[in-house]
Amino acid sequence: MTALDDSQISRVLVVTAHPDDVDFGAAGTVATFTDKGIEVVYCVVTDGDAGGFDRGVDNGSMATLRRAEQTEAAKRVGVFDLRFLGYGDGTLEPTLGLRRDIARVIRQVRPDRVITSTPERNYARIGPSHPDHRAVGSATLDAVYPDARNPYAFPELLADEGLDAWTVREVWLTGGQASDHYVDVTATLDRKLAALRAHVTQTSHMDDGLEKFVKAFLGTNAKAAGLPDGAYAEAFQVVTTA
Repeated sequence: MTALDDSQISRVLVVTAHPDDVDFGAAGTVATFTDKGIEVVYCVVTDGDAGGFDRGVDNGSMATLRRAEQTEAAKRVGVFDLRFLGYGDGTLEPTLGLRRDIARVIRQVRPDRVITSTPERNYARIGPSHPDHRAVGSATLDAVYPDARNPYAFPELLADEGLDAWTVREVWLTGGQASDHYVDVTATLDRKLAALRAHVTQTSHMDDGLEKFVKAFLGTNAKAAGLPDGAYAEAFQVVTTA
């Protein structure tokens, strides 16, 4: 699927389940957007309170830490507008309530492009298939079509909050097996790694292994994209919404 040219895009909304999801999946791409003057907004559905490797931190404190880490990581790739929905980590389902909350953010932000996780299970690589990721991907696609664009869907968003319907032009999915679009992130790799390192509760135990892991994975993407040796790329499946 052919993606819209970035010159046609003024605003991007990234919807993820947890703090750090965007940074593993798309932070290099986000940095290429902000470098071009495209506004990027993050919507993080949970606070990630069930994640982390320091078991001396209770869940309430973990949520606070992870919000702060995601805020710092976002700054490192040029993102300063973050919306946290506060759902419980590990409990997500693609409910009408979640669809409404994501549709609300879409109508508030009014993006041309939305990036989110694939709702499909990845049998080749299980990591992206966390049930929260799949639930957010499913709810976000439903929020894009038909909810956010339909003025009769969740009428309270218009009646009570003045949020007019909005049509997203395309969606990019991360974490799937059907990637058909690659972004060269060679020039922004250092900022992606810096964003990942901001998630101290998630990555500090990896030491040098984090950079090796990221480079190996993005190098494989670059080969699939036909980029030269030494290049790095992030992969997406493009969904048009027309």
